Amino acid sequence: MRFNTLVMPFMLRVSRLGTFLRGNTGSDLSATGQQQSNPGRVGEVFIVGAGPGDAELLTLKAYRLLQEADVVLFDWLVDQSVLDCIPRHIAREFVGKRCGKHSVPQDKICERLVELGLEGKRVVRLKGGDPAIFARTCEETDALHQAGIPFAIVPGITAASGASAYTGIPLTDRRYAQSVRFMTAQFQDPAKEADWQAIAASSERETTVVYMGLKRLALLSERLVDAGVDPNLPVAVIENACCNQQQVIVGTVSDIFQRVLDAAIEGPALTVIGHVVAARQPITVDLLHHSYEQTAI
Repeated sequence: MRFNTLVMPFMLRVSRLGTFLRGNTGSDLSATGQQQSNPGRVGEVFIVGAGPGDAELLTLKAYRLLQEADVVLFDWLVDQSVLDCIPRHIAREFVGKRCGKHSVPQDKICERLVELGLEGKRVVRLKGGDPAIFARTCEETDALHQAGIPFAIVPGITAASGASAYTGIPLTDRRYAQSVRFMTAQFQDPAKEADWQAIAASSERETTVVYMGLKRLALLSERLVDAGVDPNLPVAVIENACCNQQQVIVGTVSDIFQRVLDAAIEGPALTVIGHVVAARQPITVDLLHHSYEQTAI
């Protein structure tokens, strides 16, 4: 998915305007991205939310920063349509972490951010979704602060909000849910597991959204049932939310694991638990997925 020729000129004008307002008299965007390293000047780091997939869900600020960066460090959750928005002359570095696949340890990511900052680079650390939700942002900002490198955080649309809109499953509905709980499926350390009893107690009137839980779906269902959650409580697993290849598997707490297994879902995926799944709105998803012309930046 790529921006068409009507959207791109507008975005570029916004980017140039931002450059002008900061006092840069040159309007050539490539000049910003081609700055040479300046060891005598500390750089700056922008931790930017890339949103849940669709590049058109980027904020204007996020898009502008991608045009003005010296280097972009990106996660595996960042969709290709977003990477296509980065000008070709700007350096890119993959620093993704994924279970069972090639990963860059978190401490190495922190070290790289500090290294680039001390070289005087303008760095965009591009994270899937929103940096404030399960993105390990604090570890990176702590390292930058300790090194004396200025940084800022730019929000993005989190996966739960994006998946809700692109599937028609509301996160709240006055008939079913008055609150939403975001959690990860953490089972390695019993001390860090979710409060299953609290989840069970509120399950009839609350939506629970589980990030990064696909590989632990069977254990998640087991924990919920053991805590007293109704085995027939609706569940939806959304794979590749907000992308053209999005898939939605709907079931219950008791059978969702088998349904996902039968559908050969590989992820990334988000799990939505609660009666709101039954309140799914019949949106026309094709209205959100147009074919875009490839435009060289």
